[in-house]
Amino acid sequence: MPLEPGSNWKWMRCGDEVFPAMLAAMDAAQEFVSLESYIFAAGDLGQRFLQALVRAARRGVRVRVLVDAIGCLTLPDEFWSPLRTAGGEVRVFNPLTLRRFNIRNHRKLLVCDNRVAFIGGFNIAPEYEGDGVTRGWRDLGVQMCGGLVDDLAASFEEMFALAEFRHKRLPRLWRARHRKTVQETDEVLLLGGPGRGRNPIRRALMADLRKATRVQISVPYFLPTWRLRRLLARAARRGGRVQLLLPGKSDVAVAQLAGRSLYRRLLRAGVEIYEYQPQVLHAKLFVVDAAVYVGSANIDPRSLSINYELMMQRQDAATAAAARQLFASLLTQARPVSREELRRTSTVWTRLKEYWAYFFLVRVDPWIARQQWRTLPP
Repeated sequence: MPLEPGSNWKWMRCGDEVFPAMLAAMDAAQEFVSLESYIFAAGDLGQRFLQALVRAARRGVRVRVLVDAIGCLTLPDEFWSPLRTAGGEVRVFNPLTLRRFNIRNHRKLLVCDNRVAFIGGFNIAPEYEGDGVTRGWRDLGVQMCGGLVDDLAASFEEMFALAEFRHKRLPRLWRARHRKTVQETDEVLLLGGPGRGRNPIRRALMADLRKATRVQISVPYFLPTWRLRRLLARAARRGGRVQLLLPGKSDVAVAQLAGRSLYRRLLRAGVEIYEYQPQVLHAKLFVVDAAVYVGSANIDPRSLSINYELMMQRQDAATAAAARQLFASLLTQARPVSREELRRTSTVWTRLKEYWAYFFLVRVDPWIARQQWRTLPP
């Protein structure tokens, strides 16, 4: 898909589009390659990325890779030996300990030479390869040139330095450094991180929803806060159109159960809900009037108060129109959910499972994360 007219964005609609473009960007790099991924799996795709990273390092490019300890739990450290031998650097974010296992780096980012960057939901794993319809998960991302690419590179530097997860003695100041907003003309880089208080992603989304007349959200894990649910319901009740595209097939069953526990009250408010059918839906796209959000964050407690996340927001009519076309193409492969269907198919056992899934993900998981955040050693 070409660059939008007057834009520095190029939409990446599936793994078959994004991975060849990422590999080509690494092969063209002359100065540095910075790759950040929550999951990096061995296998054919992982080997292709490893070989591209090694090639770059051998021709003198500074190559650095940051992966998450949980996301790469099954990846042996020896996998990276060829890259380290070639001069590349690899760090694992927040090495596993019982005291801090719950706080993760969920960001996905590739920056090459301050020239081109890729953001979105794509991890480096075989399930992300494909067209999202006949094979592979359905995901979404953006290739960027210019604009805030320099700031994306700077955000990688900060996360790479934070890999060992040793915080300053004043955690509030440390949190403020890593939870911030960077703006240039009509683009805004939203960097979220753990801790209570103002999360830039949540704050920006709530500000846009307060005046929204047309909302389209695609997200794999949907557990909005009470305030976000109220804003979605109010937008629908005052005559706006609110459409949610959620997974019909999910890789995290407990998250799907918890999200479905909210269907009835949202449908009563006039919100439209659809479930994507062909493959696992992993695309994160929020379109609120003329504001478009794309990146790594879901609409759930983990993305909005626990994980390190990265989202780009763009405000212009042309980008919003292109995003709505993408959303419409996803809807052609989705099934609408109705109140009548829920009445017919819901059972006491189903509702009980949904309740406990919701309780665990909204109450227990954030509580554990808060305790670990408060007790982090300096």
